[in-house]
Amino acid sequence: MDRDHVLAVFDQRIRRDARPDGPDVRVERDGAVVRQVGGEHAWNGIVWSGLDEAGADAAIAAQVAHFTGLGLEFEWKTYSHDRPADLGRRLLAAGFTAEPDEALMIARIADLPTDAALPEGVRLEPVTDEAGVDLMVAAHDLAFGAASPTLRGRLLDHLRHDSETLLMVVAMAGDQPVSAARTELTPGTGFAGLWGGGTVPGWRGRGIYRALVAHRARQAAALGYEYLQVDASDQSRPILERLGFARLSTTTPYVYQP
Repeated sequence: MDRDHVLAVFDQRIRRDARPDGPDVRVERDGAVVRQVGGEHAWNGIVWSGLDEAGADAAIAAQVAHFTGLGLEFEWKTYSHDRPADLGRRLLAAGFTAEPDEALMIARIADLPTDAALPEGVRLEPVTDEAGVDLMVAAHDLAFGAASPTLRGRLLDHLRHDSETLLMVVAMAGDQPVSAARTELTPGTGFAGLWGGGTVPGWRGRGIYRALVAHRARQAAALGYEYLQVDASDQSRPILERLGFARLSTTTPYVYQP
């Protein structure tokens, strides 16, 4: 995989030419900034920016004014290859708060294993209704140690209005959800994004995460996608590297609360 080429394609197709990632969501272009604005359950923020040192501070102030005027918290999702090089420092100076870094990891699906064994007694079930979403959210909250106040609403919105671009699965041990994951599809781009995949304490280290990656790789391949993309934590990054993912950049969310 030509890493520079794939990163450039990712920037163009997923960020600069971003599409709404859910119902009742719009993507807007404001000069050298691409932003997403949605309802109460949506992700609101800056998807891409192409700023220079001379205009960066004014562009940041304009986005703060825009989202504050809407009464919305928003995220400026930066990447380590973005410009200017001190964009993160400028965001902090403007009142943003940095959240933990994650690794942007991408792999060609053709290079990935699409088979991985689950632990005995664990099965994967597709999520297609509200009860399944509740199991997913329960697994997510236990795995990550914190509740996500908008996750349930966002997933239900997808089921009701745009289910073809979101594939969801939950790993069950008996009647207990032990892990959950989803694939966000962006038709026409060649990229499918992997999200979730956290495993509850007591079930970690048994191969569930690897099995969920393999399951989603099979699904994406069957739908004609070429690449899988993950924003990986320090816990998942080593597993993904062993599976064949390459780290192409580092992404840092900067959050602004009105």
